[in-house]
Amino acid sequence: MTLPEAINRDFYAKELEISQNTREILERYSKIAPEKVVPHCFAIREKAWAVWQYPCIGSFRFLDLSVSYLPAYDEVINRLKTKNNVLLDLGCCFGQDLRRLVYDGAPSENLYGSDLRLDFMNMGYDLFLDKETLKSKFIAADVFDENSDLKHLDGRVDIIVTSAFFHLFDRSRQKTIAHRILKLFRPQKDALLIGRQGGSETPGERERVRESGTSFHHNPESWQRFWDEIGAETGTKWQAQAVWDNGTVTTKAASQTFADRRWLLFAVRRIE
Repeated sequence: MTLPEAINRDFYAKELEISQNTREILERYSKIAPEKVVPHCFAIREKAWAVWQYPCIGSFRFLDLSVSYLPAYDEVINRLKTKNNVLLDLGCCFGQDLRRLVYDGAPSENLYGSDLRLDFMNMGYDLFLDKETLKSKFIAADVFDENSDLKHLDGRVDIIVTSAFFHLFDRSRQKTIAHRILKLFRPQKDALLIGRQGGSETPGERERVRESGTSFHHNPESWQRFWDEIGAETGTKWQAQAVWDNGTVTTKAASQTFADRRWLLFAVRRIE
């Protein structure tokens, strides 16, 4: 699929400002010389853009290691380091958040990443230069396919990360994803879902930018109601902590289509 030319240009950044968070990973974890970091990122972006023109690729959002400022991140690191928990990054793109977790001390052998496209997950090795050292496993799978290879993780996962994922779908399909996530979790209290999504002060369906159909944008209250419904349907109970990020969704196409869109950071915990 090729985006319309105007949207292509809007999502294709010509300059790059790398956050200190990302630069630290690339210099200290990947051992890339400081003067080579930016050229390296441009080269990876060009390689990925040739495969699929996702806005997150053109705008370098695959360099945004958002997991480290999500609610409950300190708890996640502690559980991974001390309790042998298993974590899945669902919709992991290049697996960039997994590298942040590893850098912060999480055992890489207990981390999994999944996305539709194996080629993007493989490009993560090119970006972070860790194919010979990273022990995490990557699974190419469609979350809506009950027979995908994700089934091998059913009932084994303690923590799931979903960043910039739920907001891609309408509310009905979000519920399908939530039910699939529950199958992946161990059937016990303190199962933990963390992530971020594009949200809106006024929740509801929004027309999608790249494709036909709608996507549902939550606010903190609607996100809790959503998980109340999931709990009622599954005989479980969930507490959804959600806060607005200080930043906004700033790409031109997004701001024109979703004038009130903001990043909603969340941690959803099973309490019964």
